[in-house]
Amino acid sequence: MDIFERVATQIDSVGLPLFAVTLTALPRADTPALLMLHWHGFRREGPSRAGAPPPLRVAVPGSALQLNDRWPHLAELETAVLEAAWRLGAWSLERDERRACNTIGAGEREALECRQAFGDLPAWEGASPLVEDAPDRHSLMQAAARVGYVRWQFRPVSGGVWQSVERDDTLEAGGGRRPPCPVGPTPVTPGRSRHTEYRFGRIERLIVP
Repeated sequence: MDIFERVATQIDSVGLPLFAVTLTALPRADTPALLMLHWHGFRREGPSRAGAPPPLRVAVPGSALQLNDRWPHLAELETAVLEAAWRLGAWSLERDERRACNTIGAGEREALECRQAFGDLPAWEGASPLVEDAPDRHSLMQAAARVGYVRWQFRPVSGGVWQSVERDDTLEAGGGRRPPCPVGPTPVTPGRSRHTEYRFGRIERLIVP
């Protein structure tokens, strides 16, 4: 599974900077994974008319892509995400393991986080927050409520909005890094909630906007 190529293709196609990239999967081999790209940009809603207020500017919807590649172990998925995060210049990759939320004792926050992880977000002004090519997204979300899920997230420097915020001596001129990623995956513990963060590179300064 080559997540880097899929993200890079979307960056070239959409032509907007990325804010973040997430991948969500069930802890079940060979099930589809959901790749979501969160864009930084706005578009105008409605025509411009003389004497009328300017058209409303709304955020560009994110992209949701279903990945149907076969994978025998979660470590294979994580390796692909680590490689993408490394090559796209991210400073870190965060992994959240979440238990099933349709269980006794699970709170409303856990259910909300599960919905968010699978892009089940409220429409704004009647417009969908996602442009998707993910026919099984709702089925995956329902399955995650029963068996749990794993979610990875990173913020790319190459093709993203973060180049002017921090400096990392490991990055090349375009904000990316050469493969391979020197960091390997760590085991996932099914049935429990846990947060793991992989750190990349070296940051020398922080510029506060």
